[in-house]
Amino acid sequence: MILDRILEHKKAELRHKQSRGYLSELKKRILDAPGPLGFAVTLEATKTAGSPSLIAEVKKASPSLGLLRPEFAERFNYLEIAKTYHAHGASALSVLTDKDFFQGSLDYLREIKQAVPMPALNKEFMVEEIQFYEARAYGADAVLLIVAALERQQLIDFYALARGLGLDVLIETHHERELDRVLERVPEARMIGINNRDLKTFTTDLGTTLRLAKRIPVGKLIVSESGIHKREDVVRLVEAGIHAMLVGESLIRAEDMATKMRELMGVPSPSQA
Repeated sequence: MILDRILEHKKAELRHKQSRGYLSELKKRILDAPGPLGFAVTLEATKTAGSPSLIAEVKKASPSLGLLRPEFAERFNYLEIAKTYHAHGASALSVLTDKDFFQGSLDYLREIKQAVPMPALNKEFMVEEIQFYEARAYGADAVLLIVAALERQQLIDFYALARGLGLDVLIETHHERELDRVLERVPEARMIGINNRDLKTFTTDLGTTLRLAKRIPVGKLIVSESGIHKREDVVRLVEAGIHAMLVGESLIRAEDMATKMRELMGVPSPSQA
């Protein structure tokens, strides 16, 4: 299972970071850093009748596809991508920071946050407390908690730690058991993500969102993740009452990102307006 491999590698990667000196350095940077932007509030404020709010993802590679564009082998223009998202209607950003499986970096997050005035999610596999201090120190406004990657008590403790650092939390579920665990163990959670990607096979099925959304209480902010490729997909999400959509690969791989964004959001092109 790909997720198991990633988690095992992540824990090994983090062992060398577990030092008081590094944690103290992160805490000092946090003290000097500006407060986080409201990730959830922004998503709620920017949803329209025709489209969920768009969380646009800055993503270089994936375990299943490798590099998402061949030119990324020479140069990954993450700042230009983030600026394009900002200029063409995205509500928030998601920035991959996992190094070994997604070729991401915390430095990408830090530089993007310095250059682009948008709330950003640190897209990472969170398995140790030190990662939450890293996220905050590098400029994240929100973090991801993947239910499939965490023990029940970890889910509760990590949620509390993130909120204590001023970070919004997107809790990601994949099936009914995980969703029920969130509603039972973290009833105060505001944002619930539904990942349409099967973490065993890495295939996607938008039906996962449509099925699980019916079980989520009114008042929660529902985010559909993965497998959103065309306007028809977005229309299905709108009809299901989804508040936000996280889109990465279909934007990154598009011939023209701005045009693809308008297509997904149902916004007329300049020539049609």
